[in-house]
Amino acid sequence: MPPKKAPVQEKKVILGRPSNNLKIGIVGLPNVGKSSFFNVLSQTDLGKSANFPYATIDPEEARIPVPDTRFEWLCETYKPASRVPAFLTCIDIAGLTAGASTGAGLGNAFLSHVRAVDGIFQVVRAFDDAEVIHVEGDVDPLRDMEIIQTELRLKDIEWVQKALENLKKTGRSLGSSSLADKARKEEIATVEKVLKCLTEDKKDVRKGDWTNKEIDVVNGLSLLTAKPVTYLVNLSERDYVRKKNRWLPKIKGWIDANNPGDPLIPFSVALEERLAPLSADEKAEEERSAGATSALGKITQAGYSSLELIRYFTCGPDEVRAWTIRKGTKAPQAAGVIHSDFENKFVCGEIMAYVDLKEYGSESAVKAAGKLRQQGKPYEMIDGDIAYWKSGA
Repeated sequence: MPPKKAPVQEKKVILGRPSNNLKIGIVGLPNVGKSSFFNVLSQTDLGKSANFPYATIDPEEARIPVPDTRFEWLCETYKPASRVPAFLTCIDIAGLTAGASTGAGLGNAFLSHVRAVDGIFQVVRAFDDAEVIHVEGDVDPLRDMEIIQTELRLKDIEWVQKALENLKKTGRSLGSSSLADKARKEEIATVEKVLKCLTEDKKDVRKGDWTNKEIDVVNGLSLLTAKPVTYLVNLSERDYVRKKNRWLPKIKGWIDANNPGDPLIPFSVALEERLAPLSADEKAEEERSAGATSALGKITQAGYSSLELIRYFTCGPDEVRAWTIRKGTKAPQAAGVIHSDFENKFVCGEIMAYVDLKEYGSESAVKAAGKLRQQGKPYEMIDGDIAYWKSGA
């Protein structure tokens, strides 16, 4: 008898908007260093940093280049007239306070701004400074993280309860044996499961175990706790340099207990502000003498990865460019990021891996080694692919 075929594993659908143009929001309590962090990250002074709560009211937006040694190498190799790296869109959001879910502070506006982004940089204050007031009176990162988690969950619970109510109301008019009624019942069951996850299991939605069918329903709810979170712990420059802070192990413990697997990156806004105005050489010298390097590149890359984003490159003497796509994107849709015609009239892609180009040194050598591949519509793009698209007239 022929051997049984292994069952094809269903590809996991990603939580969140099915888009390549995703945004990450900077979230935290007032006066933890959010706007100062946004300013050094974006190399602007758009963020309103001040020593009082709600200095930021309307969100500010900036596009941050994502550091990539592959992109730098390609630019050195092709020496193009134009260089366009991948970007991460970052939003500076007003500080959240306890009671935001019921409208306290800038509660409703704040939560609508969080709802509009796709991922979260949660800035946690772990530095003492008598001159920078804390909205809760004293520095306690665990309490601050608890406040944010509680407020986001409470708002999600409110939205999920409303969605469930509406589904049950409209479901009454459907015939019990109809396909529409069956689909509605499944949707109601999923929304009830989401509510249980938030209330009984006391888990953020992104930590729930969801099937692809359920993820489609969850994505339709646009929930705050479904968004990926990267915890950024703002330390004093002294603590960051010596890699020691009394709160760090406790913060790590809290994340492991509440949201296991979420990344934690310690950094120092004070150090970043000092490095920001320096030239590349001065910065390198300052980092050497301080014994600590800037964490901004690491943070940007972590935010980009948390959104399940990857990039492919197009290269030539005119331009080397990194194109941002979602993990799992097929070749025609990847081509469509450049122009919709490339997707609609897609013929094939000539694709080589960055590692092959680096190993062989030139496109002709890659081709001679048989490493340049023609890929059709089913091809799933890999991070670091170098692509040339062919489309019909």
